[in-house]
Amino acid sequence: MAISLPGNLTLKNSDFSFESSYIMALDSGTTSVRAVIVDEYGCIVAQASRPLKTSYPHSGWVEQDPMEILASQIAVMIEVQYKSGIHSGSIAAVGISNQRETTVVWDRESGQPIYNAIGWQCRRTAPIAAQLVADGHGEMIRAKTGLMPDAYFSATKIAWILDNVSGAREMAEAGRLVFGTIDSWLIFNLTGGLVHATDYTNASRTMLFNIHTLTWDDDLLNLLDIPRSMLPDVRESASDYGRVSREVMTHMPPIMGVAGDQQASLFGHCCFNPGQTKNTYGTGCFMLMNTGDTVVDSRCGLVSTIGIAEGGHVSYALEGSIFHAGSVIQWLRDKLGIVSSTSEVSDVASSRADNGGCYLVPAFSGLGAPWWDADARGILCGLTAASDRATIVRAACESMAYQSYDVLRAMEVDAGVTLDNLYVDGAASRNDFIMQFQADLLNIPVIQSESVETTALGVAYLAGLAAEFWEDREEIEQNRTIAERFDPRMGEERRAQVLAGWHDAVACTRSHAGGWTPSVSAPYEDGSAATLRV
Repeated sequence: MAISLPGNLTLKNSDFSFESSYIMALDSGTTSVRAVIVDEYGCIVAQASRPLKTSYPHSGWVEQDPMEILASQIAVMIEVQYKSGIHSGSIAAVGISNQRETTVVWDRESGQPIYNAIGWQCRRTAPIAAQLVADGHGEMIRAKTGLMPDAYFSATKIAWILDNVSGAREMAEAGRLVFGTIDSWLIFNLTGGLVHATDYTNASRTMLFNIHTLTWDDDLLNLLDIPRSMLPDVRESASDYGRVSREVMTHMPPIMGVAGDQQASLFGHCCFNPGQTKNTYGTGCFMLMNTGDTVVDSRCGLVSTIGIAEGGHVSYALEGSIFHAGSVIQWLRDKLGIVSSTSEVSDVASSRADNGGCYLVPAFSGLGAPWWDADARGILCGLTAASDRATIVRAACESMAYQSYDVLRAMEVDAGVTLDNLYVDGAASRNDFIMQFQADLLNIPVIQSESVETTALGVAYLAGLAAEFWEDREEIEQNRTIAERFDPRMGEERRAQVLAGWHDAVACTRSHAGGWTPSVSAPYEDGSAATLRV
């Protein structure tokens, strides 16, 4: 076989034998896909990436083409081999991390999707989620899944496809249709249709998976009228998911690690112990705290989820999901045109001594944790005649840190702990202005990972552990390196002042909507708190 590459180059079968000295990690994100090759020291030795298109057919709707995701992912798998000279015979195992909740439904026989992938940011199914709450099912869903009913999760997206795509319901009931998050879609296609599977972390984001029994839940399936036959097999994050087909990688390395991107990032930061917490500044912001064996029942607007499943053990996590973070910078560039590139943002924001009382609440598709207000909309407030381009850029940068502050305080209350530091990764974590402001708000050190590709690194570690490429977690921890530590510098009076302004701005976005109202600044009214076993 020969595979076409840009510039009429080809990658051909080889008769040479190679020592399996590397792990290939696939990071299938929201705005791009990448393939990364990792060596035994946890160093990224090569990578390739391609952007993904996103469409917005109607207000609040977010879609992507599953075939583009697949084609782009395969293309970067080939490209990274070509660029590095490290071909499939040298790959001990492949790991897959993916944007979570995004939903694909396809024909089991033809392998063709019956509709576009409905993105995790899509709000079209908010009425379905609201009806579940109105019908009194909210508490049951939360008790079983750790999640609150919301359009964010996969279940309502599946139901929408079955009810709105012609013939879908009949095909599903006949056993013809299958569902998957992006990991399942990739696994199915990379293995030539032989494996339809997902891991515990991705399953826990569907709102159909019981995180206590670790099984698909019949009550939830019946509630949304989703046939069980559509669902993938569920496995540990470090497990055997079949071999990549010869048409894609000549030497057919095994897929041995799968995790949702945020859980993969938690593992990549080596947050193996209860209480350790990371925040990823990507398209959105996603903060996860390892809670060990404890499923913490949030009373502050967070969700409980599976943190990682490896080595026969499942650990849990608290999570706060912020819908718009890095996407706010893209908005400044692509919609407002007030910055020409993301690289200039830090300098522009730093050119103002303070925010001048200006706040941006980027509730472009509602507010996520800890507010969960689907009807909230974005607001830019506090403008004066002195406000300028730098004012708005600074307010946009600060919005990531403010939203993360709210989530972290809620997390501390729910878990009954006080954090000593916060591990960070993602593209916006390379913005020193944002990271310093984050440390100032939280009044704890913010620790920046040496590698911005912590998600890919995490799933590489999972695949490597399953393939016995690394012996244990202790060996992996020795690879962890820190780029920079940001220590807080802001005084308490100033901190209280800017936070009060932020919460006033948030209240304005929610003035005509009734979402969740958590206590994020103080313990529960009765003085109690959930107990986290450390």
